[in-house]
Amino acid sequence: MKSHHAALHSSNPIKLPRPSYQGPLDWRRMVEWMGEDGLVSTEEVSRTIARCSQAESAQHPLVRLASVAMTRASDGKPLDIELLTQWLAGRAGLDYVRIDPLKVDVGKVADTMSAAYAERHKVLPVQVSATEVTVATADPFITDWVSEVERQSRRSVRRVVVNPLDIHRYTVEFFALAKSVRAAIKAGGNQGASFEQLVELGKTSKALDANDQGVVQVVDWLWQYAFDQRASDIHLEPRRDQGVIRFRIDGVLHRVYQMPMGVLNAMTARIKLLGRMDVMEKRRPQDGRIKTRNPRGDEVEMRLSTLPTAFGEKMVMRIFDPDNTVKDLDALGFAPHDADRWQGLVKRPYGIILVTGPTGSGKTTTLYATLKRVATEEVNVSTVEDPIEMIEPAFNQTQVQTHLDFGFPEGLRALMRQDPDIIMVGEIRDLPTAEMAVQAALTGHLVFSTLHTNDAPSAITRMMELGIPPYLINATVLGVLAQRLVRTLCKQCRVRDENSTADALAEAVKPWKLNGGYRPYKPVGCVDCRMTGFMGRMGLYELMTVTDGFKDKVNRSPSNDALRKQAVADGMRPLRLAGALRVAEGLTTLDEVLTATPPLE
Repeated sequence: MKSHHAALHSSNPIKLPRPSYQGPLDWRRMVEWMGEDGLVSTEEVSRTIARCSQAESAQHPLVRLASVAMTRASDGKPLDIELLTQWLAGRAGLDYVRIDPLKVDVGKVADTMSAAYAERHKVLPVQVSATEVTVATADPFITDWVSEVERQSRRSVRRVVVNPLDIHRYTVEFFALAKSVRAAIKAGGNQGASFEQLVELGKTSKALDANDQGVVQVVDWLWQYAFDQRASDIHLEPRRDQGVIRFRIDGVLHRVYQMPMGVLNAMTARIKLLGRMDVMEKRRPQDGRIKTRNPRGDEVEMRLSTLPTAFGEKMVMRIFDPDNTVKDLDALGFAPHDADRWQGLVKRPYGIILVTGPTGSGKTTTLYATLKRVATEEVNVSTVEDPIEMIEPAFNQTQVQTHLDFGFPEGLRALMRQDPDIIMVGEIRDLPTAEMAVQAALTGHLVFSTLHTNDAPSAITRMMELGIPPYLINATVLGVLAQRLVRTLCKQCRVRDENSTADALAEAVKPWKLNGGYRPYKPVGCVDCRMTGFMGRMGLYELMTVTDGFKDKVNRSPSNDALRKQAVADGMRPLRLAGALRVAEGLTTLDEVLTATPPLE
């Protein structure tokens, strides 16, 4: 497998003169070094030696000392294993790095040394070039393995210091993955080849089976890594010479691995088999579902979709991980001003509430969180969706079946006979669906649905374009929520943006004016956020309520500008203004907001 990214995230500690000490680390000697370097106080040295002397331990000295909870003399910060590893790297005169597993070329790692050799010496290759191999170690004063690796790999060795827990974890995972891919390709009849040769052979292998143990292991490994990296989607994409695996993390696609086509096709077949899809059918799109478990043992559901392309069958897996899915309305991130108004809308007994925005803007998440809030034992909440995004036991969900002539209008008509109180329609796409939604609202039901429009006022003109007359819109529509998602800054590495001024933000929201504090931050990048500077996403909202003044404008066949002005007068705050407030709070950046939101007019 190959990656197009750097494998490491390195910091450059102050290089101290390398001590003459050689051999394995000893915790007692390390504590004395910490005292000499001023990392900890003399009292802390005595306390740590007393505590660690009470019992013997086979743990690595860094792990053992991290468990003692020492504090740094300069600022009182707890010395966790990463800070201790960074200090040790400086003491040894080497670079300290953290491994990003998605940027390591596992194939080259597997060909540099055997798993047994890596385990025995507790080292791990993490980056391989034509002339150099970078090897991670947590024992920087043991070097007897260096000459042997240089001789076997025919490359010079660059040693770096890495947390021993990461070395152990990734040694197991990298070599297990390499072994699985070897097994998968060997199943096609290729024996005795190196990993790189197997990769080349795998491009043309036609004999891989979806149930081969190697294929099974690679698929399991792929899912676990996707969960670990907080991916929302996994893309398996066939190309001319190879298959590409990409993860969508915080709304952005990241190229993760390149796979031999033979392995990628076998992986796709394996996943289709688990999703109860037709494995032999590759000429038409298919949909399916899989339930599995994440590393913590929680059940995770994935929605599968295949699509025939020029070079083979492309698969996308949408992940609904309970750890990453918003479960409660309070967690959506509404500003207090909009939260109160939204709560007032959803408590109304009947009418239509619309949520608008482009694909991937979080509309379904908002609707599910809202429905969970209103779905009490006293009401019947029913949905008709295409497809059902997440299975939610709090309400009744129905999947449209277009091949059976069961679309949104038919689904709504059937739901009306099911004694519903609250109805959610996945999307209003056409006049029949819109008419049924209006009919449901007029007969005393609260109807939620989505539209694809750029802002909240446009939803009204969109309904009119579909053919709904203004008087029915005024009689049924209660409000429209437009939303976008923006990436939030990683709290571990963000720093104050000293060069940013409030002028740029004020310019972006003219003619609106911002009051209050201004605390701008900028992204830096760390291993926790995969060097992007961002971790997670948050919603920006624009809530328009239909008032008597607004209805008067609708009756006059208005333009979007007239509707927007009236909505603002009624209390609507534009999307860009909502984003600017989040920038002022230091939660995201102005560039993110300008990219995600329409300009103010």
